[in-house]
Formats: sequence, C-alpha cells, structure tokens
Amino acid sequence: MAKVLVTGANKGIGYGISKYLGLSGWQIIVGARSRERAEKAVEQLRSEGAEVVGWQYINLSDNESLKQSAEEVRKKYPDLRLLVNNAGIPGDMEAASYESELADVMATIQVNYIGTFCLTKLLIPLLAANQGRIVNITVPSEVSPYWHPMAYVASKAAQNAMTGIMAMEFRRNNIPVEIFDIHPGATTTDLNNHYTGPGAHSVDVVASKAADIINDGQSHQGAFIELYPIVDEGR
Repeated sequence: MAKVLVTGANKGIGYGISKYLGLSGWQIIVGARSRERAEKAVEQLRSEGAEVVGWQYINLSDNESLKQSAEEVRKKYPDLRLLVNNAGIPGDMEAASYESELADVMATIQVNYIGTFCLTKLLIPLLAANQGRIVNITVPSEVSPYWHPMAYVASKAAQNAMTGIMAMEFRRNNIPVEIFDIHPGATTTDLNNHYTGPGAHSVDVVASKAADIINDGQSHQGAFIELYPIVDEGR
C-alpha cells in the first residue's frame, strides 16, 4: 500500500486529508511538531477507519531539524509515494500590510515557504525513486480585494512559484515527480478563528474533495486546482 506524509496532520485540513486518504487506501504518516497532539491524531484517525503507520516530527520553523526528519522518513518509509505540504501558520491576519511586524512576516514566510521548500527538497530524491507526488495546500498568488493578509499571501505566493518552477524543471530534466497545488477556499479551522461566514466550508467537505483529486488517476503537473474561490466575507 502507498504511504503519504501529511504535514500539520494533527488538526484542521491536514487531519481531514489524512482521514480521507486513509479511508481510500493510503497508509498515513502524521507529520506534526507535538508528540502529544500527533499521538492523539493517530488514535482518532485509526478510530475513524484510516490506516496510520506512525507519526513524524516535522518542525518547519527549524531548517536544521528538517534534515534529521527527512533522514528518519527515508529510513522508516523508503516507499513514500506522496508528500502533502499542508502545515502552515497564519501570521497576523488583521494587520494592514504597512503595519505588519517584520518578525511576523519573517516567521510566516519561514514556515509556509522556506521550511516547506526545505522539507520538499530533502524528500525529492526519495519521491523520485518511487515516482511520487507532492501536493501543496495553498491560496492564490493574486491579491483579492476580499481577503489579503500580506504575510500569509506572500508566503503562499512564494510556495506557488516553487510549485510552477519545480513542475517545469521536473518535466525538462525527466525527474519522475509530480507537483501541484490545491486551494481549498475558506475552511472552518483555527487558522481563521473557525470562520463560518460566507464562502466557508467544513474540513470534511474540502478534505474529501482534495482526496478525490489526489486519487483521480490524472496528471496534474504544475496545476493550481481551486476547490472554492475566495469570496466577500463581509469583513
């Protein structure tokens, strides 16, 4: 059975994607920073019928620790076929761009882009050996008049650029890895203080759709797949 590492799998969209991929036959590796939260997620996923083979410490704010994490993944799960880059932090979503604190912008870009790039880069050789895939959970790069927290959007725009350029270079250099983006749209999680207004969908709705795309048997190399658009939330 194929194995998938989902970062930030202990809650929110990451948990939901783990659940629906697990129910569809994937063996789940829960990526998380906290042992307590990871072990609780493993227990809950198993109780819902997903097959979980373990959990992996993943700390996207610490590039050095990611080297050790990737090495552990290579040793424990040499048949890894899929990496879902889901983990991220919101940054200060209420601050105006010109009032954003530099420390907050740097921390958000570190986790959502630099750390994600670091983990992805480290696991590409393993994924290539298994003709695997990389799926990034993201938002559009374009600025929306309805929702535009600068640090978060900037970090995801960088991640989207990573996706497009890697996809092009994988093709050009005959590297057997597929990479693409999924934009879930507004989803009710703690990242947005459990927003339930216009345009919002539950974790189960977006996670099941994301799992369906991952399992559809089609090539999505370099694609940006939008499940739900950003809409006016009335804020």
